[in-house]
Amino acid sequence: MPNRTDSPRVAFQGERGAFSEEAIVSLLGENVRLVPCDTFEGLFAAIPAGIADLALAPLENTLAGSVHQSYDLLLEGSLLIVNEVAIPIAHNLIGCPGTSLAQIREVQSHPVALAQCLGFFVQNPGIQRVVAGDTAGSVREVIERGDPKVAAIAGRRAAEIYGGTVLKEHLEDHRENYTRFVLLSDEPRVSPVANKLSLVVKLKHQPGALHSALGTFGNREINLLKIESRPLKGSPWHYSFYLDIEGSVADAHVAAALDELRVNAEKLRILGCYPAAKRVSEASTGNTPVSAVRNSAAPTSD
Repeated sequence: MPNRTDSPRVAFQGERGAFSEEAIVSLLGENVRLVPCDTFEGLFAAIPAGIADLALAPLENTLAGSVHQSYDLLLEGSLLIVNEVAIPIAHNLIGCPGTSLAQIREVQSHPVALAQCLGFFVQNPGIQRVVAGDTAGSVREVIERGDPKVAAIAGRRAAEIYGGTVLKEHLEDHRENYTRFVLLSDEPRVSPVANKLSLVVKLKHQPGALHSALGTFGNREINLLKIESRPLKGSPWHYSFYLDIEGSVADAHVAAALDELRVNAEKLRILGCYPAAKRVSEASTGNTPVSAVRNSAAPTSD
């Protein structure tokens, strides 16, 4: 097994320059070996396949909401959340060197990025939107194509990697645009500074089941940060509930709540116990040492 504290291999979905890559660098620094994956399925399979030591997956965006594919693949696999990071999503118009905004007639990007920049297209009705599979990949394609009338929407890092020119910054309609990413591992450990817990629970299909489950935490004054329901495959109209709570499995109150929940639920699985993301302004001033990441996974309970 490779020494994961020394330049770990980190998988992400997308091409070089993607926002996921920015998140990896923000969390772990530049001393990593990046493993781009074409699909989310490939991303979640990278560690079991032995081509990556860690993986970074987006879980939610403050404007677009949850990334359901990530939630579903978390449930289907055995990877654990060991850390998280939230980064601002700044969309830039990127074209070929020497191009001006006045020349642009076509802009391509991921559909979510296009949807978050509607104001720009309203102000520029002569520019056609083209849906592509990836923000950074769109920049690469635009530069390779070399057409001065075509541009892409992506992060500044993509422009730097592929030699593009930023024609206009901050195309996003709302500046309060952030994506939360989780760092995944296959090693079950708990960080001593963990203060956030993620779990998925399948409740009994009976009246009051959800109310009782939430009361398990409320009665102990444990803060519920998020709840997300996802349909159970093969069981129509039945759901799994993903919960984020403030606390650690090392806390006696949290441990007692989990024990009670296990008794009343059909199935419970801890997805991770890890340090909550710092505020973006704080996270941008420094990186988490790679060595600290290896101690921040949590055990599972099925």
